[in-house]
Amino acid sequence: MTNPGESQLWQVAVNAPLRDGLTYQSDLPLQPGASVRVPFGPSNRDVAGLVIAAATTESEQKFEIKKILSLEEERPFLDEAQLKWLKWIAQYYVYPLGQVQQLVFPPLKRKSRGSRKTSIVPEVAPIIPHPLTVEQNHVLEQIKLNQFQSYLLHGVTGSGKTEVYIEVIAKALAQGKTALVLVPEISLTPQLIRRFAERFPDQIAVLHSHLTEREKTEQWWLAVEKQKPILIGARSALFCPQPDLGVLVVDEEHETSFKQEEKLKYNARDLAVVKAQFLNCPILLGSATPSLESWFNAQAGKFQLLSMPNRVSDQGLPDVTIVNPRYDRNERQDRPHWLSDTLYNKLKLHYENGHQSALFLNRRGMAPSVQCYSCGFIYQCPNCDISLTLHGEHHLVCHYCDYHDRLNTLCPSCHEGEPKAYGLGTETIEKDLGLLFPEARILRADRDEISSRGAIEEMIRKMEHENIHFLVGTQMIAKGLDFKNLTLVGIVLADIAFNVPDFRANERCFQLCTQVSGRAGRHASKGEVVIQTYKEDHPSLTHVQAAHYSGFVNLELEHRQMFGYPPFTRLAAIRISGLKKQEVIDDGEHLRSYLLQLKENFDSLAGAHILGPTPAPLSRLKNRYRFHILIKAPDHKVLNHLVQKTADFIKDQNKKSKFLIDVDPYSLT
Repeated sequence: MTNPGESQLWQVAVNAPLRDGLTYQSDLPLQPGASVRVPFGPSNRDVAGLVIAAATTESEQKFEIKKILSLEEERPFLDEAQLKWLKWIAQYYVYPLGQVQQLVFPPLKRKSRGSRKTSIVPEVAPIIPHPLTVEQNHVLEQIKLNQFQSYLLHGVTGSGKTEVYIEVIAKALAQGKTALVLVPEISLTPQLIRRFAERFPDQIAVLHSHLTEREKTEQWWLAVEKQKPILIGARSALFCPQPDLGVLVVDEEHETSFKQEEKLKYNARDLAVVKAQFLNCPILLGSATPSLESWFNAQAGKFQLLSMPNRVSDQGLPDVTIVNPRYDRNERQDRPHWLSDTLYNKLKLHYENGHQSALFLNRRGMAPSVQCYSCGFIYQCPNCDISLTLHGEHHLVCHYCDYHDRLNTLCPSCHEGEPKAYGLGTETIEKDLGLLFPEARILRADRDEISSRGAIEEMIRKMEHENIHFLVGTQMIAKGLDFKNLTLVGIVLADIAFNVPDFRANERCFQLCTQVSGRAGRHASKGEVVIQTYKEDHPSLTHVQAAHYSGFVNLELEHRQMFGYPPFTRLAAIRISGLKKQEVIDDGEHLRSYLLQLKENFDSLAGAHILGPTPAPLSRLKNRYRFHILIKAPDHKVLNHLVQKTADFIKDQNKKSKFLIDVDPYSLT
């Protein structure tokens, strides 16, 4: 720290696409971690920056060193551990530190005219917790505070993982510490927040995308100033610089929504583990279906495995039936084509017994495609390599660029045939159920119907008060929800999950089907699950039926090792896009040649593989052609070296194509 009046040079990271910090001078009492106001760019506009290190004086300065204007009082000081974590992120993901540090601070100034505190956390009456089970107590005895350790909590759906989180957090708060709970965005429901509010009245702050910018700013300050020692949030909440963090929790750690796909392409689960290590506190990663990477780390001894194989209630896991709708149906004309006899009979029985049922299909709309059966014409998005989805009777939409069109009575190509919808969406299921059960109350939960915090709360309220007989939805209903009267789950078409060109498809299918199955029979009544599929012997589904997680992961790990995919190798995807296809291909080939030359020059890179450029599965989006180069490396050091060199290549080349680097990609589409 400098003394007042003593001038010194400092490296300052500003919100700009710069690999390194900029050098400024100041006579202010500064140290790394302080936020300052600095002049930036040719216009010397006043911007915020973060002091990251003291700068050395160069003998021959080729540029004028600007002066730091002032301390930024709207930002708290970041301690050494927080600063090291941010630098690690910038290094690992090869992303400008100045743009990383911007994620740490709130979107708005602290106070504005007319601002008022808003109620985010519901006011509920405190409850006396139920006695812990033997399994829960055994797990809690193994979790140690005040030291870093990654714990993988593998508990079946309904085993009481949330209660374990609550007990660990209570111990941390008793020591004067704070706690952070990360949940997937879709699971951030009033149910989970209510559970915590009942145990920790007036001690919770919340951060997620359904809040306004003002609400986010207010909640951020409540957490930073320790007015609310528990912060519950989606992935971006990880960057909030809570003081005295005593425990970190990542619920549903396997969820792909923890992966940020825009700008800084980070995985919040992985960053949470590194943050806990820098802050020397424990981290709990909870899931009924842990990711293969986390399971592999537990088997290798990097994570400590904690198991909860039984449900808290006396009910066991639901009975799972797999049926092929092609054969499991008669020729009755009054039933929709997607509905097997087995699923129909169970829907009817549970409805007549006064219980709720949920039908899951991860595809919204009426149908994913509309085709003319006379000439074969398919309504395609003019901007993307994707067919348009039908919503309602005539509304066609592209779910990628939001292009809209209207379905015509006659084919726009041959002008004779009548285009027909084919495939299946949640709107069709809702409509068909209404015809089969005209007296039933049906609720559809997908992004078309549930797009706000209020809509989520209303959906849950209706389900909890048993005003709904059938819940139809996408992955929005697959996890994080607990309804006492929901006893039957139908997975309408499981094939959608594994029929995608991605090495993680089988894993995601198993996780999704297990999670959605876990919504059934969590309380007094035994649950049932019907999985409809045209490939009833698929291992992802047979292991769901057997509730055999270890059997599935062992089989999947064999395949991953055989083909050289994570967790046995490290991956980075370089996404190249542009308006002209040949330019994109040429730029991709140039990068590939550069990386192959690096391999020849450095023996340490011999184990790496450069694949591509190849067209992305979605080869054109928003009028841009898309190609991928995949870098496979034996470890993160080799991968990081190649990615750093890729970033240098991109910076030095005057290319028309756009390059995006994705370290540890979760989707290759």
